[in-house]
Amino acid sequence: MIPPTAPAAVIAEFGSELALKNDWPVKQPEDLAPGECLVKIDYAGVCHSDLHIRNGDWSRDIALPKVGEHEAIGHIMAIGANSGTPEVKIGDRVGLKSFAAVCRNCECCRQGSESACSSPKLHGYTVDGTFTEYAVSYVDYVTLIPEGIESAAAAPILCAGLTIYKALLQTKPKAGNWSLSVERVEGWEYSTHRQWDYASSPSRRLTSADTGDAKRDLCLELGAEKFVDFATSTNVVQDVIDAAQGLGPHAAVIAAGQAEPLNQALLYLRKTGTLVTVGMASSTATVSLPHNLMIPKSLTWIGSAVGNRQDAIEALALAARARFDVTMKFVRKM
Repeated sequence: MIPPTAPAAVIAEFGSELALKNDWPVKQPEDLAPGECLVKIDYAGVCHSDLHIRNGDWSRDIALPKVGEHEAIGHIMAIGANSGTPEVKIGDRVGLKSFAAVCRNCECCRQGSESACSSPKLHGYTVDGTFTEYAVSYVDYVTLIPEGIESAAAAPILCAGLTIYKALLQTKPKAGNWSLSVERVEGWEYSTHRQWDYASSPSRRLTSADTGDAKRDLCLELGAEKFVDFATSTNVVQDVIDAAQGLGPHAAVIAAGQAEPLNQALLYLRKTGTLVTVGMASSTATVSLPHNLMIPKSLTWIGSAVGNRQDAIEALALAARARFDVTMKFVRKM
């Protein structure tokens, strides 16, 4: 029995706390459009992007009120009529990602770059998200959750984990190469965990730049050989270079949403190095591109959003096989 209403945490106005509603309408099975599915949410994570969206940092050209959030695990309760023969069925445990659906027809979708789709549907942004007991998503874009991983641990992999997994793939890691992680965002502990879970390998050498004893201990525990505290360092660029054999890392993955660590990365990367930036900044952040440095060092700079459907399958499968040790904090039961 699907209730007519359910609790939900809603963005009612930009810059204000989420409004807790006990009577948010639940779309009934007979009202689902072809391709839509109704998912009963078991666990929903919290992403730093939720704060940006709530504050209108990226755009205020979205309709409110809107149910927030975009990384959740639940079970399919209903599928819209005339949905064809999807891979999922009623009762399946599935994950909902930031991208609720993509057009699959534009050039980027055809090439597998779904995060650059021309007309995507985005949970918690252009369509209602997952801070609710019942969420609407799409049968072609929800992700089946493999056995071997708990739902609470799997939920944040659908955004933080997927984002980091894709970014690491973009660095094209090689055995013995140095990689650097830069976080610089309070509350990104889960991203830090997933960065090292996915990156850790006996053939890779890892360095982290962040601040504070807690972050240092966490990064070293998870496999980093070196740690640079940007708050106490008098020369972050030189310290990072020294930490990677005096030549700098081969790659840097920047999860911070500020311009300064990006500017620094262009200085400390070794020749032919790769910079991958995944931290979405506010609309006012501006990066200085040193043209006469990029060319002689033959640097590659890649902007990377979340991964596509196949990346999500791979990230979850790897987490299930490796049995990642996930630290979770349960905040609220709806």
